[in-house]
Parts: sequence; structure tokens; C-alpha cells
Amino acid sequence: MGDGAAPDLNRHRRPALAAMWAAAQASVTCTPRTFRTIIEPFRIHAVEPLRMTTPEERAAAIREAGYNLFNLSARDVLIDLLTDSGTGAMSRDQWAAIQHGDESYAGSPSWFIFRDAVTELFPFRHVIPTHQGRAAERILFSVMGGPGQVVPSNTHFDTTRANVEFTGAEAVDLVTAEGRDLTSMYPFKGNLDVAALDELIRARGREHVPVVMVTVTNNSAGGQPVSLANLHEVRAVCDRHGVPLFLDACRFAENAWFIREREEGQAGREVADIVREMASLADGMTMSAKKDPLANIGGWLACNDDALAESFRNMLILTEGFPTYGGLAGRDLEAIAQGIREAVSHDYLRYRIQSTAYLGEALQRTGIPVVMPIGGHAVYLDARGLLPHIPPLQYPGQSLSVALYEAGGIRSGEIGTVMFGLQSDGTEQAATMDLVRLAIPRRTYTQSHIDYVIEVCQAVAEEASGLRGYRITEQAPQLRHFTARFEPLR
Repeated sequence: MGDGAAPDLNRHRRPALAAMWAAAQASVTCTPRTFRTIIEPFRIHAVEPLRMTTPEERAAAIREAGYNLFNLSARDVLIDLLTDSGTGAMSRDQWAAIQHGDESYAGSPSWFIFRDAVTELFPFRHVIPTHQGRAAERILFSVMGGPGQVVPSNTHFDTTRANVEFTGAEAVDLVTAEGRDLTSMYPFKGNLDVAALDELIRARGREHVPVVMVTVTNNSAGGQPVSLANLHEVRAVCDRHGVPLFLDACRFAENAWFIREREEGQAGREVADIVREMASLADGMTMSAKKDPLANIGGWLACNDDALAESFRNMLILTEGFPTYGGLAGRDLEAIAQGIREAVSHDYLRYRIQSTAYLGEALQRTGIPVVMPIGGHAVYLDARGLLPHIPPLQYPGQSLSVALYEAGGIRSGEIGTVMFGLQSDGTEQAATMDLVRLAIPRRTYTQSHIDYVIEVCQAVAEEASGLRGYRITEQAPQLRHFTARFEPLR
């Protein structure tokens, strides 16, 4: 060892040691396990404080709000499940994108980043940004609606229906029969009834059906998905009659995940590829970027038809802004672009769907009636089933929503006779279902928050027979559920 290095005393033992290590490794068998705990695929970087209220404070707050949970101050809400729209937590990379936003009035670099992110998943020729989804709906139906027209859908949500009817057109729901059965385990209860669609177009005449809308997922029917096969069938009917097909695609990623998990022949596909196939079956789309694109504001309207796009842009300039910002700041366009990419992550979607199912299945096990199977963005309680002593026109959904708030500070949303019972002629009739939606904001609450929600729901269910109905004391002629005031029946 002329160089002064220490002798290698193990050089003769190395082959034997290596053989022993290989044998030891071969004897170890690791059996994959599935763990029950659902962990969030992120770490908490910043926190918002929650204000803990007393039952007395909540009783006073809801009374002051006219027993309408929309009228509550958010400071008085502990767990806010009113909506999943714009209420999620944005990621580190989305906040970084906000700093990168360019606020040029026309032709901002942020517009091109936004446009390219949209067309990567939704390859429509024309993409028109709007400040949120209902603005896209208003533009769409201002151009394509009007008196004497009828717009069929699997199920129109509240703002969609209102925007259709505001133009004088008629909104018709054609959800499949399984979608009207709350307990059916059919995997695609959001599907549109294609036979009924064909019959409607023949009966009304092609000239009176300007567009067919398919909502994915089907929010008003319990957040239920639409199958790829159903979209192909709807496309075939539209082609037969020459009617354009548009998607209300605000929960596109969740719908694609359900297709991947439930539909024959789709297992193993990338969610992004399924989304592209869904988009390829449509002539256009509306989007609220406040849902699956994971942003706090924004949306878009897209289509392939050049003449339609020109009409849409003219309306956009009149009411929203220049076509490269559409009522949004450049920073919002970039946050949406990053959110679109994150929305199709399999790790994120697996967590999203499993954590929602965790809530719904726990409630079902305790005997609380919920819409089955559990949807992607929300759990829907069957208020009519839980409160059979309250007639629909006394608003059992409103009664249950108020009770959840008073008991535990949980804000939920009524989807039933309050939302859909008021008819265009001013009369009222019971909605098909009276549901209470527990909408889960994305990446916002932990499993312990959801465990608390389960406990509050169980406590309210135990006292359900003592709940009473409500009557409306003030209401608007449209979308009354946002601002109406109520009082309990005595």
C-alpha cells in the first residue's frame, strides 16, 4: 500500500456478503395492502381560521337571515358545504401563476396560456373566456334560444334553466329513468334518455330545437355521471336531426374518472384521453372554471362553428369584455390554465371521489337516506325520505338545511321544491325530489372535518320527527332560492 490507503479487509468476503443479502431479499415478500384511511395528496401550506359559534348564536344568525342559508354571513358558518363552486383551495402552482398574470387589455400572454390549456383537453376551434359559467350560458342562449324554442337536457341546473327561460325558450329535462330512482345503483344515472330525446325532436320539430345540452356530471340528479356510450348515442340522435350538441362540462374530470372506473372497456385509460373523447362528441361547451378547473372565478364558452362564434363574441364584447379576457383578469386566466392541468391528475381524482364517498357511505350506514351511488362533488340527502311528515310544499329540504346549520354550523344547499317549484306562470308545484346537497369544496376540508359533518347529520336525523316545515314570506320571480326569506310553520 504504497499510497498509504487502509487495507480493504472485506475484499475477500464481498461475494459471500452479496449472496447472503440477495438471499435475504428474496425471502422477503411484500404483499400490497389497501389502507382504509384516505390521505389528502397534498400538504397544508396556509390555513384559514374557523369561528366556533354556539347554538344560540347560530339560532340568532339564521333567524336574522330569514332562514335562508344564502343570506348568512360566512363568518357564522363552521363547515361550508353550500357549493363546490369557487370555494376550493388553489395550489401553490396556481398562486404562482397568479403572480405571472399579464393584465394587458388585448392579446395578453396570459390569454394564450389559458387558450392552449383549454384546447389541450377540449380541442374546439373557438374558445371564449367569461367571468363564470352562467355568463357563458347567458351568451349561448341569448344567441340560440328565444320564444317557441325548446332546449332538452339530461337535467338543467338552476342557472342554466333560468338563462334558457329568460329568453322565452322552454327547458326540458330528459334524465334516464334510473336517474329518478334515488336508491338505484345504476352506475350512470346522469344519462340522457335518448329515446325521449328523439321523440321530443320529432314532436316539436327540428326548427324548434336549437341545441341539446348534456350536463356532466348531472348535478340536479345527484351529481351522477354520464357514460361515454350515452354521449355517443346522444350524438347519433343529434346527427340524425341536425341539432348541435353542447356540454355543460364544469365537472368534466370527475365524470371522466367515473367512466374510467365504471364503464366497460374504459379501465386503465388516462382521464385526459377520456375528456378529449367526450369533447370530440360535442359541437361546443359551457364551463364554470370554479368547479373542476379548480379556480375561484372564471369560465368559458367554446364551439366549432365560425358563425356562432362570431355571434358569441359580439355578445361577449357587449356584456363581458374583450375576447381575450372576457371579464377576467390575466392572473385569473393563468390560475385556470394551471388548474385544468391539475384537475386530471389521477392521484387527485382518486382522493376526490373516495373522500366524497366516505361521507355518503357513512351516512347511509347510519340509516340516513342519500342518493346512491355517491356522486363526485357532493352527497345528496333525501329530505323527503327523512322528513315524510313535511309535505313538499312546506319545503322539507329547507327544513333539513336549517336544522343542520342550527345543530352544527353546517351550511348546505336545498335542491328541491324551493329551487324548482316556482313555475313560469307564478304557480307552484312540488319538485320531482327534495334533496339537500352537501357539496364538498376541493382540497379544503380534512377527514376530521368530514367526520364532524357525519356526527351532526346523525344528531339531526335522530330528532327528524320534531322538525317542521317552512313558508316563504318574500321571493323573487326567478332563482328565488338565492334571496327568498322564510319563516317556520307553527
